[in-house]
Amino acid sequence: MELDRQEAVIEAVLFSMGESVKISKLAELTETTPSQVTKIVEKMKKKMESANRGVTITQVGDAYQMCSKPEMYDYLIDITKSERKYTLTDTVLETLSIVAYKQPVTKGDIEKIRGVDCSHAVNKLIELDLIKELGRLDAPGRPILFGTTEQFLRSFGVKSLDDLPEVSQVQKEEFREQAEQEVSLQLNI
Repeated sequence: MELDRQEAVIEAVLFSMGESVKISKLAELTETTPSQVTKIVEKMKKKMESANRGVTITQVGDAYQMCSKPEMYDYLIDITKSERKYTLTDTVLETLSIVAYKQPVTKGDIEKIRGVDCSHAVNKLIELDLIKELGRLDAPGRPILFGTTEQFLRSFGVKSLDDLPEVSQVQKEEFREQAEQEVSLQLNI
C-alpha cells in the first residue's frame, strides 16, 4: 500500500472511531509495521500543524487518537452550549404518535398498528428522551411498556396528555389507509 493511501486509512479510522486505536491495529490495516505507523502519524501531525487545522493526533499509550487541538476548546464549549435541534422522520413521528395516544404500549402493539418493525424508531425516541420504559406487561415474555416523558410534553408544548389534540374518525381512517399502503409497498419490494 502506498504512503498516501496509508495516511488516508489512518486518518479515516481515527476520525471514524472517535477513540484511541492500537498502533498494532493501524499497522495491520495499513499493511505495515508499528514503527512505520509511528513515522506516518508523525508526518501527518506535522502536516496538520502546518495547515493550521483544528484537529491533531495524540498518542495514548500504545494507541493513537484524533482529537481537537487545545486552542479550539473555547469554540467547542460554545457549540456544546447551543441548543441541539433534531428532526423526527415520518417513521419516528408516527411511532411517537402511537405511544402518545395509546400509552402504555408495547413495541409489539406499535408494530401491529404500523405493520412494520419499529425497533429503530423506538430506540431513537428513547435516545431523544421522548419516550421511556414504564414497566412490563404482565403477559408471556413480560414485554416492556412504553410511554411519553416530560421532555415529550415540553417539546410539543403541552402541559399534560389531556392537552393532545383529538384525532377525528376521518383522520383515523386516513392513518389506517396510509399504514395499509405502506405495508403493501413493503410487501411488493
